Amino acid sequence: MCTGKCSRCIAVTLYPLALISIICNIVLFFPAGDIKYAKDGHITEEVKYMGGLVGGGLMVLLPALYIHLTGKEGCCGNRCGMFLSIAFAAVGVAGALYSFIVAVLGLQNGPLCKVLVIWTTPFKDSDPSYLTDNTWWGKCTEPKNIVQFNIGLFATLLATSCLQLVLCAIQMINGLFGCLCGTCNNKGPL
Repeated sequence: MCTGKCSRCIAVTLYPLALISIICNIVLFFPAGDIKYAKDGHITEEVKYMGGLVGGGLMVLLPALYIHLTGKEGCCGNRCGMFLSIAFAAVGVAGALYSFIVAVLGLQNGPLCKVLVIWTTPFKDSDPSYLTDNTWWGKCTEPKNIVQFNIGLFATLLATSCLQLVLCAIQMINGLFGCLCGTCNNKGPL
């Protein structure tokens, strides 16, 4: 198997995953599609950590760009370039882990919502989990459908960060093989 082609495949797969993470994080700032909650500071705490924007987004997108370059012929498509791709992939792993942890916390703690007249996180430390018992979701009166909104977007961030983590880990192994064996880019006849 060619390590250069593998790098290109990994990078091309990481691009949409990073974009999905960025979009999910941005959308989380606007529950019910309204900016008033962000203006008033009524946003779930884990959204402010920007796990999807920084971790699963930028910290994966930048390594993906470099990893893509290592698969091409030229200055980066050599053993040194593949060695550096290991470090870039490690940054991607760190970003994906950050996004994963923030998504897990976001799902575990639940959304910030209005219960009667108080803004609170009603599902934090709840037993049993609100995720398995949707009868609790009616506690949140505002923003409308905030529980489903948060679960959907944080679950998407969780899934994308898992895929990013696996792909960046594979690139670390691929980079090691590329560093030891070369990228096997075919050169034309001399």
